[in-house]
Amino acid sequence: MKSRYEVKLTEDEREILTGIVKRGKGPAYRIKHAHILLHADAGKEESEKRDDEIAGLLHCHSQTVFNIRKKYCEKGLTAVLERKQRESPPIPRKLDGDKEARLITIACSQPPEGYARWTLDLLADKMVELKIVDAISGKTLGRVLKKRVKTSPAAMLGYSPAAKR
Repeated sequence: MKSRYEVKLTEDEREILTGIVKRGKGPAYRIKHAHILLHADAGKEESEKRDDEIAGLLHCHSQTVFNIRKKYCEKGLTAVLERKQRESPPIPRKLDGDKEARLITIACSQPPEGYARWTLDLLADKMVELKIVDAISGKTLGRVLKKRVKTSPAAMLGYSPAAKR
């Protein structure tokens, strides 16, 4: 029985897949997917193989072969050879751009009475007190501020290496 999803590779695609297979470097799933597509190619001189034949050759399940054919026909070669990217991170960010800006504003302001400078824990307590966030640790704020210091020009932060000397 002929597969519903017929794979017809172009010369360029066949060359890319052959290169992946011959090189043998890279993730195992990518090499296996390249093998499956090369065996499933209907554009070759020899007849196209069935899913169960390809699965037997490559030691995988016939449903895997079917899924690869389907993905190639619907989404193209890059979708088959690359992993799907996450739409959102597994843990949502506690501070977005607006909250980060408010954190920097607080950090640049005068520290509380009795303190010479802001500590990360004092900043965390102030952020919770002002109801900017429900709860946050000083370590998280430290990572955010460190990221900002690395990406911001020194003039914008109000100090320069010459002023430290």
